[in-house]
Amino acid sequence: MDTSQQVLEAARLRAAALAAGDAQELREMLHPQFRWFSHTGERFDRESYVQSNTGGANRWDGQELSEVEVVAHPHTAVLRCQVVDTVDRGSGPEQFRMPMTQVWVRRGDRWVCLAGHAGPRFPENFVPTGP
Repeated sequence: MDTSQQVLEAARLRAAALAAGDAQELREMLHPQFRWFSHTGERFDRESYVQSNTGGANRWDGQELSEVEVVAHPHTAVLRCQVVDTVDRGSGPEQFRMPMTQVWVRRGDRWVCLAGHAGPRFPENFVPTGP
C-alpha cells in the first residue's frame, strides 16, 4: 500500500471511530497536539474534539469521503476531499456536505491526524464542480 492509500485508510478509520462513538479509538487516531476548525468556526483541541463528537450532543451515523486527493511526503500528508457527514444533533439525522482538509503525520508505524478543517457547508441543492 502506498503512502496516499495509507493516509486514506487512516482517514476512513477515523470516520469509522466517529460513527461508532469510540472515544478511545478516535483519540488514538489524533495527534496529541491536534487542532480542528469546524464548518461553524468552532475550534477544538484533541480532548474537546473527542468529547464533542463522542460524549456530547452529536451522534455520528457516518462520514463519506469523495473526490479524495492526497499529497504525501514521507512523514506528512494533506488529504483534501468532499465529505458528507450524517449527524444527529438531537432532532434526527442531518446531512452536512462540505469540503474538508486534514493534515496527517506519521508517528511510528501509523498515520495520525494533526489538524483539519471542514466547511463551509454547502446548501442542500449545491453540486460541487471542478478541482
